Amino acid sequence: MKNERVYKMTFASVYPLYIQKAERKGRTKSEVDTVITWLTGYTPQGLQAQIDNATSLESFFAQAPQMNPNTDKITGVVCGVRVEQIEDPLMQKIRWLDKLIDELAKGKALEKILRA
Repeated sequence: MKNERVYKMTFASVYPLYIQKAERKGRTKSEVDTVITWLTGYTPQGLQAQIDNATSLESFFAQAPQMNPNTDKITGVVCGVRVEQIEDPLMQKIRWLDKLIDELAKGKALEKILRA
């Protein structure tokens, strides 16, 4: 199954891609970290531990301290799919993160990205 391959990817392998995408558009690593910690509840140290341990995306989200209660406000299209209509809970979490990074790269204000 295609999704299984995605779930087994390490967070450490996609994290630099998120940073590159944001930095190409003038955003910072710090802003990427803020978005990730907002979504997952990881502390900066916890986030770094996940990177250092080469945790899979599946485990990264399974071990997340607390998904943000405002995730239902994350809407829109990523890779041609509406994130609010994704039925697989893990894939939806991955796409939520993709959507937030996309918004960051498109220049959206951090307060709006964090649904404040």
